[in-house]
Amino acid sequence: MPDSTLPGTPSPRARESAFAPLRAPVFRMLWFTWLAANTSMWMSDVASAWLMTSLAPSPLWVALVQTASTLPVFLLGLPSGALADTVDRRRYFMATQFWVAGVATILCAVILLGAMTAPLLLALTFANGVGLAMRWPVFAAIIPEVVSRPLLPQALALNGIAMNASRIIGPLAAGALIASVGSAYVFVLNAVLSIVAGLTIMRWRRVHQESPLGREPLGIAMRVGVQYVWQSSRLRSVLLRIALFFLHSTALLALLPLVARAMPGGQAGTFTVLLASMGVGAIIAALLMPRIRTWLPLQPRVLLGTAVQSVGALVVAYSPSIYTAVPAMVLVGVAWITVANSLTVAAQMALPDWVRARGMSIYQMALMGSTALGAALWGQVATWSSVSTALAVSAFTSVLAMWIAQRKLLDRGTEEDLTPSRVIKVPEMEEPPRPGRIQVRVEYIIDPARATEFHALMQESRRSRLRQGALDWQLLHDLYHPERYVEQIIDPSWTEHLRRFDRITGADVALRDRRLAFHVGEEPPVVTRYLLEQE
Repeated sequence: MPDSTLPGTPSPRARESAFAPLRAPVFRMLWFTWLAANTSMWMSDVASAWLMTSLAPSPLWVALVQTASTLPVFLLGLPSGALADTVDRRRYFMATQFWVAGVATILCAVILLGAMTAPLLLALTFANGVGLAMRWPVFAAIIPEVVSRPLLPQALALNGIAMNASRIIGPLAAGALIASVGSAYVFVLNAVLSIVAGLTIMRWRRVHQESPLGREPLGIAMRVGVQYVWQSSRLRSVLLRIALFFLHSTALLALLPLVARAMPGGQAGTFTVLLASMGVGAIIAALLMPRIRTWLPLQPRVLLGTAVQSVGALVVAYSPSIYTAVPAMVLVGVAWITVANSLTVAAQMALPDWVRARGMSIYQMALMGSTALGAALWGQVATWSSVSTALAVSAFTSVLAMWIAQRKLLDRGTEEDLTPSRVIKVPEMEEPPRPGRIQVRVEYIIDPARATEFHALMQESRRSRLRQGALDWQLLHDLYHPERYVEQIIDPSWTEHLRRFDRITGADVALRDRRLAFHVGEEPPVVTRYLLEQE
């Protein structure tokens, strides 16, 4: 991660500006690429949703377009994140854009041939969602590479502006094309934008640094990513809140085509204006995020944002015309980006670079998985009752669920020092041992009067070792010598054991110093390593 003291780093006053990250050429290039990529995504989503209202106009089929678009992120997010942490991120990001261009070309051809059906539209929407699933984690991991940590909140807010500017540009372009030449040409423009984005990324001269230990196997990389998130109480709390928010708030987006069609004179343009209004609100909130973060701490900010989004959804659900729905959609956009940006920043701040893509892919899985589930759920509720009833139920339960979660969550808001550290010496051997699991034992001599404190500290040690990738951790207590404790760690191989040393952060070093403070032996704790012989 760039050092904030490097030459050319913005001054403290510049850091306060919402646009400060755009002064960095690489971030500026990536930002415009992200704007183009998301514009093509929104064009595709709008065209697909509107096309489905003609192919199969029931609420369930229309809502399933949203499910088909977001479900791939839930299914493929973790493999994508693992790949993004182990391969050349530039090439990977570029390939995702060409994938989206290919799917858009197929969609265009099928529509022009008159062969489109509702199931086929869902299948191709799913294929387009695969591109989204593969590109989001790598983009999320790249951003902290090109901006300093103090500028990360502004950079993420700018990404929110790009996302929501595309929410305006994409639907407007799609609506104009649908009204003038038809849905097929939306996908033509989609393909062109995706190809341009891919070619722009190709020009970026990022140097990929291979690990001297070689590429981490995909299966192990996925396991370690899940372990890291599971052992982080802060990340777990962020995942729960983002899942609850999108499970309920997606009802409005999923059913918005039907809301627009039911309004007086409701056409594709009505749907476009409502989406664009939400984008305007999101851009306003993104520009104000530095002040909003100053006004409100994280937890009240998330709860208030959830409540405002619910109120806006209720107004839209019962709006007699577009004139009352548009201001409500602006309000929804403000709340939407406030909650999403707040939780995204919290997730980024809780992840070191070596596992960032995997952690953010799991975050995106929680977001998109809840979106896919919510779209199907509220589409079914609307089928059983009505669109307005489904939106009202989602609004009330959203606030209730978030209020309960905020009361029960353990998130003290503390940030760990995740700067990579090379303080702890890497073990050396003339030749690597034979393949097999490695057992590490660290022996401590502890004052029995401090055993309770030591046990609590060692639970932190357990979480730290497992976050680094260890397979197992145990604390052994000598029955005959109550002052003697042995920390036992299992690694899958010697190479994976060495990888843990590459993952040590400043917080891990501080934790080690706290463990050593309990040791009362004359010599430092004895560390022994064993190869577990295969039977």
